[in-house]
Amino acid sequence: MSSGYPFTAVVGMDDLRLALILSAVSPATGGVLVRGEKGTAKSTMVRALAELLPPVDVVTGCRFSCDPTGPDPACPDGPHDDAEDTRRRPARLVELPVGASEDRVLGSIHLERALTEGVTAYEPGLLAAAHRGLLYVDEVNLLHDHLVDVLLDAAAMGRAKVERENVSVSHAARFVMVGTMNPEEGELRPQLLDRFGLTVEVAATRDPALRAEVVRARLAHEADPDTFAARYADDERRLSERIAAARARLPDVVLTDAALRQIAEVCAAFEVDGLRADLVTAQAAVAHAAWSGRTVVETEDVRAAARLALPHRRRRNPFDAPGLDDDQLEQTLQDAAPDDPGPDDPGPDDPGPEDPGPSDGGDAPGSDGDVTPGGQTGSDTARAEHEQPESGADRAPRSPEDGAVEAPDTPYRARLLAVAGVGAGADGRRSPAITSTGRTVGVRRPGPDEASSPHLMATLRAAAPHQRDRRDAAPATQAPVVRLRRDDLRTAVREGREGNLVLFCVDASGSMGARQRMREVKAAVLSLLLDAYQRRDKVGLVTFRADAASLALPPTSSVEIAATRLESLPTGGRTPLAEGLAEAARVVALESVRDARRRPLVVVVTDGRATAGPDAVSRSRTAATALAGETHRGGGHAVVVDCETGAIRLGLAATLATTLRAEHLVLDRVAAGATTSALTSTVHARSVNRRAA
Repeated sequence: MSSGYPFTAVVGMDDLRLALILSAVSPATGGVLVRGEKGTAKSTMVRALAELLPPVDVVTGCRFSCDPTGPDPACPDGPHDDAEDTRRRPARLVELPVGASEDRVLGSIHLERALTEGVTAYEPGLLAAAHRGLLYVDEVNLLHDHLVDVLLDAAAMGRAKVERENVSVSHAARFVMVGTMNPEEGELRPQLLDRFGLTVEVAATRDPALRAEVVRARLAHEADPDTFAARYADDERRLSERIAAARARLPDVVLTDAALRQIAEVCAAFEVDGLRADLVTAQAAVAHAAWSGRTVVETEDVRAAARLALPHRRRRNPFDAPGLDDDQLEQTLQDAAPDDPGPDDPGPDDPGPEDPGPSDGGDAPGSDGDVTPGGQTGSDTARAEHEQPESGADRAPRSPEDGAVEAPDTPYRARLLAVAGVGAGADGRRSPAITSTGRTVGVRRPGPDEASSPHLMATLRAAAPHQRDRRDAAPATQAPVVRLRRDDLRTAVREGREGNLVLFCVDASGSMGARQRMREVKAAVLSLLLDAYQRRDKVGLVTFRADAASLALPPTSSVEIAATRLESLPTGGRTPLAEGLAEAARVVALESVRDARRRPLVVVVTDGRATAGPDAVSRSRTAATALAGETHRGGGHAVVVDCETGAIRLGLAATLATTLRAEHLVLDRVAAGATTSALTSTVHARSVNRRAA
């Protein structure tokens, strides 16, 4: 088997290296969430970290990796006593696939043995394998909700619990969770986001020399993995020994009252929610001191910990970019510093956070851990690009007729727009669907190759009429048993909610360009985007103005990107309604092939005018009929948000809704709780029955 890529061979990524090492030194920090663009060595570094972890002692034969010095009293393989054999094995890295079933993660009960032999035969899952090791979730933001709930419970309680039809088993499940994600594919649920102790934003370096060095090293590893790994063997050994030494030093590190005051001041200054931020920052500061060879937490330890523990906890809504203001952090640290700093504490004239010391790079120059070339960190690169001043060429013009950009009003809680009928799409929170979770509405026979959890009572009812014949045809046994066959198995049919493709088709023409109206329109769409984020939808954005329509955002799970595109949307020109509807129909048709399980919800935001091109009104009706056909062919639904204002209204948006067989919703009724009397429905009466996956 070829050697993996060495941890110490990765070029740059200093913040990520430090966060992973601190989690290895102190699992109490709560793991690491790595956010960044694709192709930035996120997965490579996580997998390489497992090779550096110190080995663990386990009870021989225990499938749950019980510690011989303190075994789990409720271990399903226990009880364990002092006389049992022990063995030492490497720490495990367990990868949790995005599409894993709940039984694969938690483990499952062997149903047939439970029914026929009366024994609880528990088959451990991935959480049992990850106990006292690393649990790695690539693309963690794409996990299904039911798996997120499982991880939340295990992370909060330190135990995994399996309950199947009055059979209950639990075991210890304490692990360091490391997740990687690409923000372009959607954000993480806030509850799970908060469970990650540390977070790092990574991006590929823009330095050509460093990029060339990365490519050179990767090609060398692919050509001869063993020889490449051998070049870094001594560096890997020294780093592993340093991690083990820091772990041994960890219990002796003192968190002084002054350092704790600094932590509290920093967390209060950045207005983070709850007290978990204070706790994680304190634990990370202690781990950083141990890693740096100190037994007392100092200001630089607090600084390093805050930079890793707070960025993802100060977001107020999913449209806020994570990050910290370094100037504000430094000022808060100075204000909360003791009046009489010790010899090792930084004074007012000492270098600030820009000084490349151990807190920023993770390793002091010349130390055992300083084994790779330096460079600008991913978070620094992303922050620098984000904070670049707007150039004159990028500033929006002011006139509505030549493409003015209006800032939106404050978003609000939007009313629920749902697709009619019952679908069978991806788990979410919008439209009714037959899903793997939810309330049981019936039972069915599983397919020939389907792996699903049997419904116990329905299975027993199916088997009961055949028990006498099966007992007569089989040898006598000491005790009565229930004899099951494959045809007896029944699985539950559950009704829950699905996520949809929410495609916004926004009129950005001059008739929409009145300042107050466009601000209201953008606020309404932003509110619906926020609702889509909370309901696990994919979103897309089509805009039309002047003489053409454009796909401003192809369907994605990242509402943050959609919000950014919407805020910078210019207005002005004539109204090419036909082109906008035709583009929306094209996107719906394409997505029905790419992601057939997501039913479309098309939201057309317009005043209904059609003024661009020859025969604009007739062409818009034809395009609306085509869009209605594509939408309903995919089991979807459409809504027209009417933006017409004034004392005299032409009712063009209502006419468009009739052609689209869509709901007609007045703009000021988008907010949740608005009076429903103003909501007129022209929905084509239909029922979308259960659809095959």
